[in-house]
Amino acid sequence: MNPPLRPTRRLLLLGAGACAWPLRAQPGFPERPVTLLVPFGPGGIADLTARAVAEPMGRALGQAVVVENRPSAGSIVASQAVAAAKPDGHTLLLLSNANAVAVGLFRRLPYDTLRAFAPISTLGTFDLGVIVPAASRLATLGDLLADAKSRPGRLVVGTIAVGSTQHLAARLFETVAGIEVLLVPYKNSPAVLTALLAGEIDAAFEILGPVLSQLRAGAVRVLAVSSSRRNPALPDVPTVAQAGLAGYEVASWNALAAPAGTPVAVIEALNRAARAAVASPAVQDRLAGLAVRPAASTPAELQALLSAEIERWGAVIRRARIEPS
Repeated sequence: MNPPLRPTRRLLLLGAGACAWPLRAQPGFPERPVTLLVPFGPGGIADLTARAVAEPMGRALGQAVVVENRPSAGSIVASQAVAAAKPDGHTLLLLSNANAVAVGLFRRLPYDTLRAFAPISTLGTFDLGVIVPAASRLATLGDLLADAKSRPGRLVVGTIAVGSTQHLAARLFETVAGIEVLLVPYKNSPAVLTALLAGEIDAAFEILGPVLSQLRAGAVRVLAVSSSRRNPALPDVPTVAQAGLAGYEVASWNALAAPAGTPVAVIEALNRAARAAVASPAVQDRLAGLAVRPAASTPAELQALLSAEIERWGAVIRRARIEPS
């Protein structure tokens, strides 16, 4: 599986042509504070990433970038608001792989995900971990795989809600490994960790950021991380592929987008501001503390990433036989 931030030349060309931006720039941009809508609640990786880049972006633009949380299933509420906003660069979306996943989870969205937004830049990528309690009998990912193969359907794995990145990552793990586990969905990440520590589940698939404090406290262990590279926050933890399951790779991501039709010069100004923010040492340190890899991109690269992720997660959803709602 190719790394999510290395699209092919063909995808780059498709991405570059996916949004028809006007050639004339909006004069005097920005004329007022820029609102960045985050489709998740406060305190999560998306929210913290948005707040990390908002202040330096505001300084670069000469106007504040104000983060506003509008959580909803499938990121629909915030995404719809941005899709319908005036295309002048003053209303932005914290775009993520949740937008790509939503295409396969919902029969009908109130916007076309590939056409409704003008991509600006990625902000960062982050891994999931295969996590067990500190005292677990499963010392390695190999132990987990062996246990699952010897007891089909009896190894209990927790994730957040059905259709979440964590849940689909666990389903993809089953497919690649050729195993069957009992997947138990929970309302949120704290509930997953509570169940793990209480012994209700054998393992969990969870984004690394929310579990770092429990890991540092010695309450849990991470058997492997989901992406193609070891995470700098956990240099001694192997990737899933390194731990013995070749062909498995998952990396979540956050990015910025504006409404389709936003002038190209405005997109360029926002891209420069985002790139400068992501490159700043303060933002890099802040994101590293969340186990997020800072990663800016061109608008075309982000469009290609979104297209590729829609295709990939759509296939996972179909294989998992999850019926769109």
